[in-house]
Amino acid sequence: MYLTQGLHKSMHVRPDATAVRFMDKELTYAQLGDRVARLAGALRKLGINDGDRVAMYSLNSLRYIEYDLAVPWAGGVLNPVNIRWSPAEILYSLDDSGTTVMIVDDTFKAAAAGMVKQSKTVRHLVYAGDGETPEGMLDYETLIAQSEPIEDAWRHGGDLAGIFYTGGTTGFPKGVMLSHDNLGVSAVNALIIGSCIEKVRYLHAMPMFHLADFAPTVSLFMSGGTHIVIPMFEPKLMLETISRERVTETLMAPTLIQMTLDWLDQHPAEAAELDLSSLNRLTYGASPISQTLLERARAAFPNVAFYQGYGMTELAPVGALLFPEHHHGHLLRAAGRAATTVEMKIVDPQGVEVPRGTAGEIVARGPNVMLGYWNKPEETAKALRNGWMHTGDGGHMDDEGFVYIGDRIKDMIITGGENVYSTEVENAVAAHPGVAQCAVIGIPSERWGESVHAVVVLKEGATLPLDDLRTHCRERIATYKVPRSMEVRTSLPVSGVGKVLKTDLRKSASPSERVD
Repeated sequence: MYLTQGLHKSMHVRPDATAVRFMDKELTYAQLGDRVARLAGALRKLGINDGDRVAMYSLNSLRYIEYDLAVPWAGGVLNPVNIRWSPAEILYSLDDSGTTVMIVDDTFKAAAAGMVKQSKTVRHLVYAGDGETPEGMLDYETLIAQSEPIEDAWRHGGDLAGIFYTGGTTGFPKGVMLSHDNLGVSAVNALIIGSCIEKVRYLHAMPMFHLADFAPTVSLFMSGGTHIVIPMFEPKLMLETISRERVTETLMAPTLIQMTLDWLDQHPAEAAELDLSSLNRLTYGASPISQTLLERARAAFPNVAFYQGYGMTELAPVGALLFPEHHHGHLLRAAGRAATTVEMKIVDPQGVEVPRGTAGEIVARGPNVMLGYWNKPEETAKALRNGWMHTGDGGHMDDEGFVYIGDRIKDMIITGGENVYSTEVENAVAAHPGVAQCAVIGIPSERWGESVHAVVVLKEGATLPLDDLRTHCRERIATYKVPRSMEVRTSLPVSGVGKVLKTDLRKSASPSERVD
């Protein structure tokens, strides 16, 4: 398989069909293919040879999609930059990967210029904005206009396609090496379940640097559907785009779903003017969702088919899928069953599979599993054992093969000798009518070793004393799992895709109410 495969196919069978719409810009597949081939030619002129790394530091855009295709067309390797990271983390990822060319937009041109002065490897900055080209940078459109289209380098199969950095919240990030086969096979899993088919108008609401968005990008090119792009997630913009562009499908992290539902509740008059009837499929993932939020979303969009995707960057990223027909009863708490090309099992610390219903670590095997971590052989050896990717996620599997996520192994709370999965407590807390968002962590306790601590964001006008929260939770979970402390915040720290950063919460936890 190869990343440019879908583009080649669509250029031949649907050259005049719309490939991408971004704001007031539109490209057919024929036009997109020509620009990609010319940009690839420009990258070759800049010294990009087979296997060389090219970074993109940008908001979502039409040019981001061109980057995703032109780099492999030129024989290069993708290195999408996490726009939420600090300059130190980004600089580390650039130099660690040996990136030599970085493409930047208007939002990040100043930050990029500063980083390049410190970088040991970046030789060229390409400006992909709409203003005047900054001094010392090359102009993206000029490079395309002055370059002849070149033949596809046809990097494929086990060749390295991209280095996707992850884990920047706990020390310096790790570069996950994914091959063309890894990414292609993972994309096929979406096509098998009928997602991203030819008639789809897919909205890119998640950030394009993240694999959660990159995966459907590859799937959609394979089928020949239409990419609808917005610069970044903002509830009103997203909903207006769905209405105007007749979007049929999108993917969101739970926090983005929460923000969307809150906007609809807070702006009923504006919401009434929107026609969202074209939306027929919504996939959610990137972090666990509370049952309360899921039920609220299904009530707001009764005619939309909901899918859950569980995975991680190391799985390129699809691991398990929960279909619409499984969104009922106890299965609402499940992450799904292993995707078509994936095997999954639950193992003990020695790697031995445990009986169904027993908690352990989730491991996965298949052609989507990463090649390894860039320049980190010891980390790779820990994660990849006997062909199985050890996810670091705790959970269990039922007799029908449905996987239930407990927690990151490192996030499990051990209080008084008992294991507590924070996700279970979060589901209980989130069910309180006054809670808008919540996160549960373990904090040090002289008596218990760790105690369960809830960080909550309340709905407007709501109040919630700890005693009331504990009474509410006791009706739903065991007493030892009930939060012993809490604090109320106006927001939770989140990553670029809306995943709550529990590492940050642990560093800054400040209980306002506590019981021993």
